[in-house]
Amino acid sequence: MNAVDYDLIIIGGGMAGASLACALADQNLRIGLVEAAPLTASAHPSYDDRAIALAQGTKRIFQTLGLWETLATTATPIHQVHISERGGPGFAHLDCRDEGVEALGYVAEARLIGMALLARLPNLSQVDLLCPARLETVTIEADAARIGIRLDDQRMVELRTRLLVAADGARSPVREQLGIGALRWEYGQQAIIANVTPTLPHHHVAYERFTAEGPLALLPMRDDRCAVVCAVDEAEVMAILALDDAEFIALLHRRFGERLGPFLRVGRRQAYPLFLLKAREHARQRVAILGNAAHTLHPIAGQGFNLGIRDVAVLAEVVTNAHRSGEDIGDLTVLNRYADWRRWDQRKTIAFTDALNRLFANPLPPLRAARNLGLLAFDLAPPLKHWFARHAMGLDGRVPKLARGLTLTASSSGTTLP
Repeated sequence: MNAVDYDLIIIGGGMAGASLACALADQNLRIGLVEAAPLTASAHPSYDDRAIALAQGTKRIFQTLGLWETLATTATPIHQVHISERGGPGFAHLDCRDEGVEALGYVAEARLIGMALLARLPNLSQVDLLCPARLETVTIEADAARIGIRLDDQRMVELRTRLLVAADGARSPVREQLGIGALRWEYGQQAIIANVTPTLPHHHVAYERFTAEGPLALLPMRDDRCAVVCAVDEAEVMAILALDDAEFIALLHRRFGERLGPFLRVGRRQAYPLFLLKAREHARQRVAILGNAAHTLHPIAGQGFNLGIRDVAVLAEVVTNAHRSGEDIGDLTVLNRYADWRRWDQRKTIAFTDALNRLFANPLPPLRAARNLGLLAFDLAPPLKHWFARHAMGLDGRVPKLARGLTLTASSSGTTLP
C-alpha cells in the first residue's frame, strides 16, 4: 500500500464522531477528526440544550470509555417508563427492578455530553483535531480514500486515509459526494422541546403519551424538572412557539393530563423537523457510515442517539480486531462485518419507531380500541416486556464489548453484565 496520512479519518465531530475517536484512541491508529465547527460546546450545533435519553447500553459504553464519571453527576436515571394514550384506559409500564439494572436509562443534556467528549479529545495523543475545516472532495482509490478539506484560513489540504468514516449528520457531505442514496420520509411534524417544572416530583419516571395531535414525552431531569418533547404539525409550529408561557403550559396540560400536577414553569422552546432517513449503504470500500448519516429516527421511544452510539461501539470493535490481525481496516471485507453486524438492530429499531408513530397516529375508533387492549396485554406479558426492555436498553442480540463493560482488546469471554 502507498503511504497514507492517516489510518482513519472521521468526518464529523458531533457526538458519534467524537465518541468513535475516543473509542479508538488507544489502538495504535493514526486518526484525524475533521469538523466544520469549532470544537467547543457553545459553538457546535450538536451540543445544544436538548435532553438526550441514554439507554443503559449507551451508559455502559461511555463508562467503558471513561466518559461516564463526568456525566454521572448531571445525568438523571430513569427507573420506570409509563406508556399511555390520552383518553384511553390502556397503559403499560417498564421497571428497572424487573430487569435487574439500576436504571433503564439516563437523561442528559446534549451540551453536557458534548462537554465530556470535548474535554477528552485534546488529550488523545493519536488523534489530530482538524477543526474547523470543511470537506470539499472525496475520491476513493484502490488503497486509500483521498479527501480535500478547506481549513478555516481557506487553505486547501489533501489527505489520504485507509478508512474514511462518515459521522457527518443527516445531510452527510460524504454520502452526497459518493452518491450514496438515502430513503427519506417526512412526517409533516416538528418536535418542540423545552424544560418544565411540574408540581409533583417525577420519581424518575419517563412518560410516553400518545395523543391525536402527536406523541408527547416527558423525561425526568435534575431538580425535579422534566424535559418535554412534543410533536406538532408543521402548520402549527410557529403559532405554538409564539404562545406565551401560560398558554404553552395549558397546551401541555391538555395533551399530558394531571399525572404530575400543574406545570409551574417552562423554559426556552425550540423546534426540530421530524423525518425518517436511512442510507442505502453503510459500508463501501474505504468508507463506513454511522450515526445520523446512516439513519435518523423519529424521537418516539428515544432510540435515535443510542442506535448511533451502538454503531460506534461495533465499528470500533471491528476495526480494532482487524488492525490487531494485520488486516486492512478499509477493505470492504472488513467493513462488511460492521454493516452485517449492525443490519438487524438498525432495521428493527427503525421499523419499530416508525410503526409505533404511524399506529398511534391513526384516529379510527376500532384501531384506537385495539391499541388500548394491546397496551394492557403488553403490560400483562412479562416475557414480552422483558424482550422489549432489553432491546430499548441496547442489551439484546449481539452486544458489542464496550456495551458489556469490556475494553476493545479484552477477551470476549470476560465480564457479562446483567
